[in-house]
Amino acid sequence: MTHRCDALLVGAGIMGATLARLLRQLDLSLEVVVLERLPGVAAESSAALNNAGTGHAANCELNYTLQAADGSVPIAKALAINGAFELSLQFWSALVEQGVLQDPAAFIRGVPHLSLVWGEHNVAFLRRRWEALNATPQFAGMQWTGDSAQLREWMPLVMAGRSLDQPLAATRVARGTDVNFGALTGALLEGMDVRLQHEVVGLERGGRGWLVEARTPSGASQVFEAPFVFLGAGGGALPLLQRSGIPEARQYGAFPVSGQWLVCRNPEVIAGHNAKVYGKAAVGAPPMSVPHLDTRWIEGQRALLFGPYAGFSTRFLKQGSLWDLGRSVKPFNLLPSLQVGSQNFDLVRYLVGQVVQSQEQRLESLRQFLPRARGDDWELAVAGQRVQIIKQIDGRGTLQMGTEVVSSADGSLSALLGASPGASTSVTTMVEVLQRCWPERFNSAAWQDKLRGLIPSWGEDLGADPERLRGLRKRADAALQLTGS
Repeated sequence: MTHRCDALLVGAGIMGATLARLLRQLDLSLEVVVLERLPGVAAESSAALNNAGTGHAANCELNYTLQAADGSVPIAKALAINGAFELSLQFWSALVEQGVLQDPAAFIRGVPHLSLVWGEHNVAFLRRRWEALNATPQFAGMQWTGDSAQLREWMPLVMAGRSLDQPLAATRVARGTDVNFGALTGALLEGMDVRLQHEVVGLERGGRGWLVEARTPSGASQVFEAPFVFLGAGGGALPLLQRSGIPEARQYGAFPVSGQWLVCRNPEVIAGHNAKVYGKAAVGAPPMSVPHLDTRWIEGQRALLFGPYAGFSTRFLKQGSLWDLGRSVKPFNLLPSLQVGSQNFDLVRYLVGQVVQSQEQRLESLRQFLPRARGDDWELAVAGQRVQIIKQIDGRGTLQMGTEVVSSADGSLSALLGASPGASTSVTTMVEVLQRCWPERFNSAAWQDKLRGLIPSWGEDLGADPERLRGLRKRADAALQLTGS
């Protein structure tokens, strides 16, 4: 038997859940089916321990504002990411107001976002970054200090026992968040047709678009037919995209990066820190390895995480196969993959060094943030698996450190590749998928009216209208119970 539906989404993570909910809100008559290979939703990249949980708004992530050769600090990427996260907040708050999401505290909490640096060069960079960002309406509330007393007030645990023999500086945004994307994914998929333990083993064009074969827990196969397929399977999206045979897939390869956290569950230590504090990445480190000390809520309990410590695995998924990387190498992406390896020797060396680290070496890194950290208070936990994009640009392989939507020319199939800041920009990204793949319905008056109700500022430049920005933020903060964060 072939099950026919209007949209088939592969992967029950935050991306698939967001797209499924958008389609449901825009047209209740659409039959949307979500396939997930694991026994539960959000068990890979979207799970709380498998990602940073930071509502990435570019408040504190210094890798979004890299210093230029002339010493200036470009902020265009920070503004784009901040704007994308504002749309996510608007969408989530609209669903809360409609009763679709019933308990905001189950997935989002207010937590200040800080950037901390030391050394004259880094302090000067942070100052320039703050001056550039603070001049915009989006970041007008960002605070700066190099005063040790103020730093102790902002982050007492970080400052305890710290030597003041070198310059220190920090910025702070009070309106930061911690987001449990696993809990949010489950809430977004509530009431949806989600088929768990359905692993896609076949994908080919069919009469109504695409025929997708999935293996069920019993070992039997089930075939689904849909005019639109979305591959939002995290690291598993690239192999499926390659299986589709669309020409657009031929320009991509993959570079997997794994990660680990140090997790503290000592209530006394946790109580002394209420912030997400980001530092600067080591030379040659991937963006996902920017060190940060985070207040988190995991399974309803407050915790403290430090890391992530990068590593290397040939798996594309945390619960994937060691053969994933080898199987992804094709004649058309072999040379670009080799080029990326030769061009990123510092990154390869960094990952190798991270893999062979001892626990004491990890604690040494932690003590740069927490000078008085005790080893007994911290335990190692495996974080999620990320697959960075290798893309052919002008005939050469280039490592891309972001997310990218790849769609077939006819819009019948779309896939999301890459990593951070994906989860935080999920709403913007999935609306763009609809705009690209469902153009007639997307541009219809009915969908545009509903979209404005869900995401009021879609298509607007809020930086050009500070008063509207303040109003929309006030509404979102109230709905999501973030007021006073």
